[in-house]
Amino acid sequence: MKFGIVVFPGSNCDRDVAMVTEGILNQPTRFIWHQDTDIDDIDTVVIPGGFSYGDYLRCGAIARFSPIMNSIIKHAEAGKLVLGICNGFQVLTEARLLPGALIRNRDLHFICDQIPVKVEHNNSLWTKGYQSAEVLQLPIAHGEGNYYAEEDTLKELEDNNQVLFRYSNRKGETTPQTNPNGSCRNIAGITNKKGNVLGMMPHPERASDARLGFVHGKALFAALC
Repeated sequence: MKFGIVVFPGSNCDRDVAMVTEGILNQPTRFIWHQDTDIDDIDTVVIPGGFSYGDYLRCGAIARFSPIMNSIIKHAEAGKLVLGICNGFQVLTEARLLPGALIRNRDLHFICDQIPVKVEHNNSLWTKGYQSAEVLQLPIAHGEGNYYAEEDTLKELEDNNQVLFRYSNRKGETTPQTNPNGSCRNIAGITNKKGNVLGMMPHPERASDARLGFVHGKALFAALC
């Protein structure tokens, strides 16, 4: 499995991802500058967290028009894998590779925390390394992580099992009290209909090294190798 990590002006989690894919899992990995367009050698494209283009206009709104994005759209349409983490999730919704939008957090505050996240099911290549209903401990760090979609879109996501992660408590209960940012239905991560594109607000790459004290994110990357 060869990983390609996109680097926009303002990306700041690109090297965190490489520390997992290359440093821990020993998988070939290369950084892809946002003006590059040749990604034919890449199996999984990762759009990392950060503040692409300073998050001007809207988070991910300018990055959506970078030259690399046309290649990523074709990559996804060909059935290859795309993972968007935090700002990457925002970019994927702006590019319409995923439905819905990420808007300002409910309380209008930037949130930086470690929280429980429930795995909805493990019938996806992204979650096959977990148990269904397993509760992970993952970091979040965002100001616009409030996932919003119209009711018909939410129903479609649920009916197609496209919701992979939800904010919960340690028992796996999803309630308004366990929702850190106001996301519809406590949604923390979704896929497209094909299942080859995943966007998630929590940071699995920051929870993949035993030296950091917890490794619940590692299985997501390891399942792809």
